[in-house]
Amino acid sequence: MTRLIQLQKGKLRRVARVEGERLRVIECSSVYELALAALAIGNKLSEIAQQRATQELLDYGPIYAGTSEWRVLPAIDHPTEPACCLVSGTGLTHLGSARERQAMHAAAPAELTDSMKMFRWGVEGGRPGPGAIGVSPEWFYKGCGTVLRGHGEPIDVPAYADDGGEEGEIAGVYLVGHTGQPYRLGLAVGNEHSDHVFEKKNYLYLAGSKLRSCALGPELWVDPEFESVEDQVLIERNGAVLWSKTVRTGNREMCHSLENIEHHHFKIEGHRRPGDVHVHFLGADCLSFGEGVRLADGDVMQVSFAGFGRPLRNPLRVAKNKPARVHVLALE
Repeated sequence: MTRLIQLQKGKLRRVARVEGERLRVIECSSVYELALAALAIGNKLSEIAQQRATQELLDYGPIYAGTSEWRVLPAIDHPTEPACCLVSGTGLTHLGSARERQAMHAAAPAELTDSMKMFRWGVEGGRPGPGAIGVSPEWFYKGCGTVLRGHGEPIDVPAYADDGGEEGEIAGVYLVGHTGQPYRLGLAVGNEHSDHVFEKKNYLYLAGSKLRSCALGPELWVDPEFESVEDQVLIERNGAVLWSKTVRTGNREMCHSLENIEHHHFKIEGHRRPGDVHVHFLGADCLSFGEGVRLADGDVMQVSFAGFGRPLRNPLRVAKNKPARVHVLALE
């Protein structure tokens, strides 16, 4: 079992391996660098992390609590060019997500929405046999690497947004090798965070509702078990739990297999550009918005998955300014 974490102190960056309450520093500046080194010599990521491990140990507690000089970075990033990190996701992968989307957009009780139709396609064809290609899942774009936040960092609701709400999920983390072959580096806890009020106005606003900051980490689990994993999401307001939910995710809990999701993401030629990083959210089974909760400035969103290390916690930061008109100038 290998769990990696990215850290920064001033301009110094390091990767560390989680060892209980301690972090063993690895001689490299990013998971990206470590993965490229593994590919160069034909090693596994866990093997090269072992080879480059130093004797330096850090106390995990103060770093996680935000009281150390070290701070937690997102579990993956492109360290030199954020535009070479694509953040995307797949929806309607869990039964609960389909029910909430149906309730959000249903025109009449007896009428199936396009979302529910797509979900049923996934139930019928999202888990193909070995070597077969299943039905395509929903796909959405969230942004490049600049939208990623680490544990403890605020997730922003911009002035132009109608709302901001958590979506606790697992995300796949990938690197495209120099031949165009994609590699899964591991899985990480994520908060996909979307504007559900904007989406509810019309399902065609779904794409725009996803263009928001999101969080990933604190730990990257290299090659974890992902058959059935317990997930707990909670919202804290003024130090007290406002809402919480415990569900399950994983291959046995989803209508699309991980392999089918990955195929349909990386079948696109533009998604196999050598050197690019991909973060792909795998879908949520519940969200507080579906139970009538509206998040407010300062609320803390916590997402945890059994076996994936410490929870991901992020405060919500709502912009106080009014939306400003963006003027496009003609370069005459």
